[in-house]
Amino acid sequence: MIDVYLACPYTHPDRAVRVARFEAANRAAGKLMALGFSVFSPISQSHPIAEVCDLPTGWEYWEALDRAYLGCCRRVVVLRLEGWEQSVGVTSELRIAKELAMPVTYVDP
Repeated sequence: MIDVYLACPYTHPDRAVRVARFEAANRAAGKLMALGFSVFSPISQSHPIAEVCDLPTGWEYWEALDRAYLGCCRRVVVLRLEGWEQSVGVTSELRIAKELAMPVTYVDP
């Protein structure tokens, strides 16, 4: 089992915002890892793949993969970047976490 599934907003029409969110996710994942947690950060994994392969960036495309990873994690940590409350992905990840009775923690960048 993975200790933490790191949820944070990503999709945005402005590429610079997506890149900033990717970098923030990496920093947060690194901090959690430095504390000894195993972390799956979907943004850290999917952003470079989406960029190189010109794949969609929306939740609809990544939902099945993220759902599978959520099932392998002990808890969800939500990185409260600007827009997290309106994020379709974060909202969906929280719904799935509730279905799976996973604890959720909220952290600021």
